[in-house]
Amino acid sequence: MPALSFPPELLLKAQGGAQGLKAAIFDVDGVLTDGRIYIGADGESVKAFSTLDGHGLKLLRQAGIEPVVITGRDSPAVRRRVADLGLAEAVYGVHDKLAAAAALLARRGWAWDELAAIGDDWPDLPLLVRAGFACAPANAHVEVKAVAQHVTTASGGHGAAREFCDLLLVACGRYEALLRGHLTSLDTA
Repeated sequence: MPALSFPPELLLKAQGGAQGLKAAIFDVDGVLTDGRIYIGADGESVKAFSTLDGHGLKLLRQAGIEPVVITGRDSPAVRRRVADLGLAEAVYGVHDKLAAAAALLARRGWAWDELAAIGDDWPDLPLLVRAGFACAPANAHVEVKAVAQHVTTASGGHGAAREFCDLLLVACGRYEALLRGHLTSLDTA
């Protein structure tokens, strides 16, 4: 039996529409990172990512929920992390995240209620108010927390994305089986 649990009413919200969740959108700065950007003398940016968060994204994919990155910034560090995680869908350097998400939904045939999203600041608001389930990290801006259906206990870059992934996995009924599989073998990861 898993040690992790969430309130039943939260799990119902996190299940998405009648067809269940098809995808989960992740912001990068402030969600997959702590929001700080380190810029070196030559202009390169360096970001720190949590391995817990990364494994959560991999687990989502195993459960049939497509992890998607939509970020307002573009950098080699983010592209490398997305590639390392094997994510098939990512949009970089977009000012209008809503337009990017709408194009993705149209191309993939997904509806807004089949989508979960996690973001931390105003550029994420248009996605969060339309998604079937909206989440914010503990250190998100107050306006983002106000529209989120769940605010994580962890901060961005420090396990917030993993908490979001775990919640979605429990809600769709896949968490326990994935955990049991990891107790015997990591070959399915």
